[in-house]
Amino acid sequence: MKKIVSLIALVFAVAFTGCSTASAPKIEGGVKVDKMVNAYRTGAYVDVETAKSKLTAAGFEVVGTFKPAENGTTILYTNAAMKADANKAGRGFAAVGRILLDDERKQIHIANPIYFAKAYLQNDYNHNTASAVYTSLETAFGPLKNSEDQWEFAKLPDYHFMIGMPYYKDMGTVGTGTTADLLAKVKAAHGIILQLDSDRYITFVELDKRTSSFVKKIGTDKAELLPWAVLIENGEAKALKAEYHIALSYPLLDLGGFANIMTAPAAVIKSLEKTFK
Repeated sequence: MKKIVSLIALVFAVAFTGCSTASAPKIEGGVKVDKMVNAYRTGAYVDVETAKSKLTAAGFEVVGTFKPAENGTTILYTNAAMKADANKAGRGFAAVGRILLDDERKQIHIANPIYFAKAYLQNDYNHNTASAVYTSLETAFGPLKNSEDQWEFAKLPDYHFMIGMPYYKDMGTVGTGTTADLLAKVKAAHGIILQLDSDRYITFVELDKRTSSFVKKIGTDKAELLPWAVLIENGEAKALKAEYHIALSYPLLDLGGFANIMTAPAAVIKSLEKTFK
């Protein structure tokens, strides 16, 4: 009887362990993911050229730079593994990482590749890639510290600010046409373009000055969410809804903070539609 009870207990233990393992991230690249994951990592300030050199030395490709605020520069970067993971329908936003060189606070502010890849890649998330990028950034710019901004790792694919607000999948179509025509409009707007496949591109577009000023109201310390990313594939130009992208990028933002930029979501889409008109 004791043997039967022990066997039943073992079966249940294995079953529950299996469920837990299936939902947990792989531990690869020397990075363990706890229940909560930080959205950003900060480190000692470096200038633009030094940052670009460090990224290149670490095996990254610098996609472009952008001035999202008066006292800062966004650097967009990628590598082969990031592009490969993102080269799937609706996943192109994960191809590029972001770093803010914050001249005001004299720090670098790095978007955590684990946090954002988990959100953008959804069920296609690859912890091996994300943790390798995380480790490479730590080596290049470390020592780095975690920011206070964080969210539950397992819930990032289903992230939304509140009931009635968009999820990742609820993108806005801001333009339609041939790939060549859409890319021509990005070029005309002096945007940044990264090719992922023959008919898939992730591009970065500057919002009009009035619209982009929302970062001054909620914090220029996370201004690397600009420029706005636009995914071009299958004859459409799609962007993450501002209600999603801003909230994901500012996880500590409360309802009162959002009320201060209540016109921003519609303004973002309108600004992008002008670019692709």
